[in-house]
Amino acid sequence: MKILEYFEAQDPGHWLQAIKSCSWGAAKFLAKLLEEGRFHALLGSDGKLFLLTHGEELVSFATLTAQDCVDDKTMTPWIGFVHTAPEYRGSRRAGLVIDHACAQAAKQGAKQVYIATDHMGVYEKYGFAYLENRVDIYGEDSRIYVRALEGEKL
Repeated sequence: MKILEYFEAQDPGHWLQAIKSCSWGAAKFLAKLLEEGRFHALLGSDGKLFLLTHGEELVSFATLTAQDCVDDKTMTPWIGFVHTAPEYRGSRRAGLVIDHACAQAAKQGAKQVYIATDHMGVYEKYGFAYLENRVDIYGEDSRIYVRALEGEKL
């Protein structure tokens, strides 16, 4: 397995099709942002999309961006669009992509990263702690989780 950065990949079209083929609605939204060239405008100019691949197969993916669905400039960076293909679930493949995104955030000087989600009991196993609930930019209730990066404390 290998982690690629979508915007530096040899064949981004192949990976875009793989993201589009996911049944998850947020993956379809991500694909639309990529197709329309709006990813960086919406999520931040230095945003990254990490892909965990097995050959030509997309296993898991996640973004690392300055912004997300919770509008708070004091909270940054964000990990978002975390997805694992159904056939790879239960083996913590998402954790590989999340850990990679966290390492990249630390290299950029971040002391913590955030995730906004409606899930409970998912991100704690990857080192995240529940912070609070907030209404996101779509008017939905989001749970915010935070993870201290290496050597940092919350």
